[in-house]
Amino acid sequence: MTATDPALTALAQGWCALSLLHGRIETHIERALQAGHDLSVREYSLLDVLSRQHNGEDGHLQMKQVADAVVLSQSATTRLVTRLEDRGLLSRYLCPTDRRGIYTNVTRAGLALLNEARPTNESALREALDAAAEDPELAPLVRAVETLRVPA
Repeated sequence: MTATDPALTALAQGWCALSLLHGRIETHIERALQAGHDLSVREYSLLDVLSRQHNGEDGHLQMKQVADAVVLSQSATTRLVTRLEDRGLLSRYLCPTDRRGIYTNVTRAGLALLNEARPTNESALREALDAAAEDPELAPLVRAVETLRVPA
């Protein structure tokens, strides 16, 4: 079944095409990050999100916010944080004002790996989008991704 299968509604066709594009991109990036940096897409995303979490004093994200940012459940996010902490890429500490809150920081080693991996991620994303643009079913979505500007 393809995204343009007549048995699908227009809405389902769009969702199918979007899902296909996402899967192709994620698979391509995953292979590149694993081969070049021993990182999964989720690990890369987590390091990236956490590297941006500070905004001056008290600019930390709650773990639920981090989970939402990397599109994982809180328990899956905790396991991911633990794996990266075990590799020395993250550290955790209790919130000084609310002992129930846990903050995470990217370590120097984590930032170094993230900075090494960032060009690989960008290159793999570009390659995946270029390949998908050759597929008439996915080309409109590729153009949408390329023109999308997310407010800061």
